[in-house]
Amino acid sequence: MSTILAMRFDWKDWGVLALYFVLLAVTGYVFGRRKQHDVRDYFLGGRSMPAWAVAISVLATSLSAATFIGGPQQAYDGDLTYLSANIGAVLASLLIALYFIPRYYRHDVATVYELMEIRFGPLARRATSIAFMIGRVLASGARLYMAALAAALIFVSGRVEPQHIIAGVVVLAVIGVIYTLAGGIRSVIWTDVVQTIVFVFAALVSLLILFNRLSDAGDIATTLDSKLTVFRLGLDFDEPGLGFSLSDRYTLITALIGFTIFNLAAYGTDQDLAQRMLTCRSAARGSASMISAILMGLPVTALFMGVGLLLYLFYRLPGMEAPERSEQVFLQFILNEMPHGVGGLMMAGLFAAALSSFNSALNAMASSFVNDVYRPMRSRQSERHYLVVGRIAVVGCGVLLCYTAIICIILQTYRKQTLIDFALSIMIFAYSGLLAAFLTALFTRRGSEMSITIGLIVGFIAAFLCDPLIWATWLSGFGDATAWLAEAEISFPWRMVFATLIAFVVCCLGRSPAAVEGPGSPGKAETGDQGA
Repeated sequence: MSTILAMRFDWKDWGVLALYFVLLAVTGYVFGRRKQHDVRDYFLGGRSMPAWAVAISVLATSLSAATFIGGPQQAYDGDLTYLSANIGAVLASLLIALYFIPRYYRHDVATVYELMEIRFGPLARRATSIAFMIGRVLASGARLYMAALAAALIFVSGRVEPQHIIAGVVVLAVIGVIYTLAGGIRSVIWTDVVQTIVFVFAALVSLLILFNRLSDAGDIATTLDSKLTVFRLGLDFDEPGLGFSLSDRYTLITALIGFTIFNLAAYGTDQDLAQRMLTCRSAARGSASMISAILMGLPVTALFMGVGLLLYLFYRLPGMEAPERSEQVFLQFILNEMPHGVGGLMMAGLFAAALSSFNSALNAMASSFVNDVYRPMRSRQSERHYLVVGRIAVVGCGVLLCYTAIICIILQTYRKQTLIDFALSIMIFAYSGLLAAFLTALFTRRGSEMSITIGLIVGFIAAFLCDPLIWATWLSGFGDATAWLAEAEISFPWRMVFATLIAFVVCCLGRSPAAVEGPGSPGKAETGDQGA
């Protein structure tokens, strides 16, 4: 039965949380009171946002509650090899800065999917935009679930049941929708700046408190020696096949290939992140904001994983009882061990991380719906009409994310994954086809409306069939001949690679009606083949 956790949270904690939400409301009001004249102003901020603020907003959006809760869990359960995935992010950012962002600015697009219409036709634009919205609903729904889990722990004494998490989903979604409606992307970005300060400060405070509690725990570095591995090659030259395994998620080889591909899709084709770069005054500033965000993300992620390492030591102390589920390790420490007032700050940090990614997802999905789907069908309406539709779309997307978060409660029950792995792996279903479509558009003279649309579907299906649960199910149906293959597990970065390659081949089967820009140096327009 649910009860208020007065024994864990007292008036100081609730007071800190209340101050956080007041700060959120004031920030949203101050930066959202500027009147939006059209949808480009609402969704692009008049292309006047400073690069440093955009960089922090990109950082906040990419981290979310998955990092706040999942980062400590990742280090608590394993080691620091997750940090090596940032190598792929840095490589991807350089490619995006060189080839993707300049094209978006040259064609003055409001969403990245407008490039698909320029290159292939209106059907390709609608298809890629819809694929993004489906993928974003899945990914952001998963993140909303994680934040709701934390919210439920505040209000529920004893075992957290699904209905408690559902209540948390609804409350957080309502808050996110309200302040996203207030001021569009400009309000979202400036609120992200404030929220990033809150959740990074919260992580620093928790690290200091843990160090203080572990002052008698001996030599921390020696005790954690086996968990301090950051780089692992993923090869053993004494083993058959060099010891390479597709099930390894965080190795240097996976980072160089799998996570480079993954981050190309995340930062180059996902409107949720790419929209931020489009709010800057120029392509150069947009590129600088993205690269800065990725470089800032490394120490911030390391900070949260450092918390996980210290939690590992803390719960090995005499008399300490570790949580049954490792995803609750940081939350349990916050609720049971933090001084009153500081616990409220920690939860404010968690909600800041969660809402910063949630409101950006709402704005990005509404932007794609209005600009790529609705406006082409109703092209003769006033700008005020599109603004109203955009705000209605924000509410509709919020409802969809609620339903998805509830579904994630069930999915996570049957998956033996850390929260970070769960959040990342669910994104590849849409990312595979999206990246294939953009690679076809930017680096080949092939592709048509139909092949791009089919490629998106094939990418989704390929990623779905490679999912561990589905993979084992459909291969086991062929009997003993494929039993060994059914037991093989392919980690999500490699599933992304395979699904993208398959989708890319399908996208290239069509003949391009007119390639605006082919391969070669960015900025050089070329004419492709003519054909059906």
